[in-house]
Amino acid sequence: MLSHLVVGAGLYFGDSIFYVVCFLLLMWIVKVLAWKPVTKMMQDRADKISNDIDSAESSRNEAADLVQKRQTALASSRSEAQTIVNDAKTNGQQQREQIVTQAQTDAQTLKQNAQKDIEQERQDALVNARNDVADLSIEIASKIIQRELKADDQKALIDSYIEGLGKQHES
Repeated sequence: MLSHLVVGAGLYFGDSIFYVVCFLLLMWIVKVLAWKPVTKMMQDRADKISNDIDSAESSRNEAADLVQKRQTALASSRSEAQTIVNDAKTNGQQQREQIVTQAQTDAQTLKQNAQKDIEQERQDALVNARNDVADLSIEIASKIIQRELKADDQKALIDSYIEGLGKQHES
């Protein structure tokens, strides 16, 4: 039985057919039981790897798009912030100018009103002084002359005298 293993022994045709049939039978069993599941498993793995690569590339593209959008939004936000700051500066400058102009106008108005009030008080004081001087001079003249002068004549006399004094005072 083990004689065919001996070196130099002749090859038997029946044994060779038996070995070929066994080999073919074994190949068919491997094909049915192992090859299809292994190739299916390898194909599934290749598909999964391909899908993972596609998914990773898609994710990378989405991330790049998101980065670009964020960069654009950031640039836009910076631009808007700069615009807001510039607008605030401009508004502040305009308000400052308006406040200064209003304060100058108010000061000028107060000055003019004060000058008018001073002139009015001066005129009132002159009128009161004329009246007081006229009344006083009438009384003095009445006592000196022992008779009563007409008030209108005396007032005209006093007015001319005070005008003369006012002209001397102004020059």
